[in-house]
Amino acid sequence: MSSWLNRLAQLYAMPTNVFLADCGLKRNGAAALEWRLGEGEGAILASRTGMTVEAFRTMTFEKIAPQARLMIAPGNRYVCPGCPAGIHPKRRAFPWNFWCREHNLRLAASGGRNLGEWFPETVLALLDFSAHDGAMRLADWAHGRDEGVPSVPQLLDFLTTRHRKSSPPSLAEQPILSLEARRANHDFLTRPVARQALLIVVPEYDRVAPVLAKPVRAGLLSLAQGSLLQNFALTVGVGRMSTDPVGYAAMVLWASDGEGEHRLRQAIRGWPLALRRRIYGRFQRLNRIEAQASHATGWRSLTNSDSPSLTMRPVISLGSDTGC
Repeated sequence: MSSWLNRLAQLYAMPTNVFLADCGLKRNGAAALEWRLGEGEGAILASRTGMTVEAFRTMTFEKIAPQARLMIAPGNRYVCPGCPAGIHPKRRAFPWNFWCREHNLRLAASGGRNLGEWFPETVLALLDFSAHDGAMRLADWAHGRDEGVPSVPQLLDFLTTRHRKSSPPSLAEQPILSLEARRANHDFLTRPVARQALLIVVPEYDRVAPVLAKPVRAGLLSLAQGSLLQNFALTVGVGRMSTDPVGYAAMVLWASDGEGEHRLRQAIRGWPLALRRRIYGRFQRLNRIEAQASHATGWRSLTNSDSPSLTMRPVISLGSDTGC
């Protein structure tokens, strides 16, 4: 709404607030109208512009659920290389939209790196499947249409829960440094970094994210205040966990330490009992298989042997949870 009104005011060579005052809307700025059209305001704008009241309402955020409103950015979160400057499509105010519909291009962070600089194109193409699933789930939730279980807030709480004790950067996460440089960067090399469930559900993110930027804010704030890379990983995580909550939750539990397991169990305490039983059944099966394979050779990490987020364990097929 505000973007459209600003462009319309420019056609008349006047500031937006002057244009609105001339329309008879002296008390409201464009930003206020974007949240909700008051009684009669839509009709006033319709009479002055020739558009319908319903068309104006589609440009507002009045149908967005209260919990999702904290995720709405005042402008574009990300930019499209093909779109003119000053264009602010409504969908780009949300943190889970990573594609421009008009130009079929990936969005990039303003003044930052795009996703193609973090991931190889082959990896990014595979991640897109889960990102699309997650974006659809998040969009439905924002509009009050989501009835999935676990809920979106519950999934974000789980993804941002620490599954292991915070630890300094591992050797795989550290740059190659001389002895002198290591001494000069002692604070960085010894600073504990939070290890969240997101790193297990989306190990591709764990491999490419800068070590100190891996942790995200807790719960809904993770998307509201995340970077492009963090929000993409969270959206992929929501997509994956929406598709297979049992498999991914059990995998994170299996990769956790004692304190982390307790935190994760607290995080899923509000999930349906039947779902939790399946998760714990899968988790117990993984532990049994690990115990049986404890003397086998070829030990390596479940997903990434260079990841500090996982302990060294034998490769185990997650299989099916039927009967658990």
